[in-house]
Amino acid sequence: MGSGHGGHKSRRGKPSTTLPGTVQKIIKPIDPSAPEKVEIAIEKAGERYREIRIENVWTTDEGEKVGLQRGAQVDVTIEAEPDDTTRNPA
Repeated sequence: MGSGHGGHKSRRGKPSTTLPGTVQKIIKPIDPSAPEKVEIAIEKAGERYREIRIENVWTTDEGEKVGLQRGAQVDVTIEAEPDDTTRNPA
């Protein structure tokens, strides 16, 4: 699987694309028992649809729980099942 905008095949054999993004905000929860969220701006998305918000809970290869920091550069990968795609003429 490569990085950058364009079609790729994921390690699981699913069609995918990977886009660069930047963590814009860390959003603290109102409920202290809820996890914080991060707002990620996806650089190559349309201006009105650029930001996504997801939980800021990540696990390292060693099993340690970590969170992203504001300004972190990330790759956002979107995958689909092969049956849910159509051929795109080049």
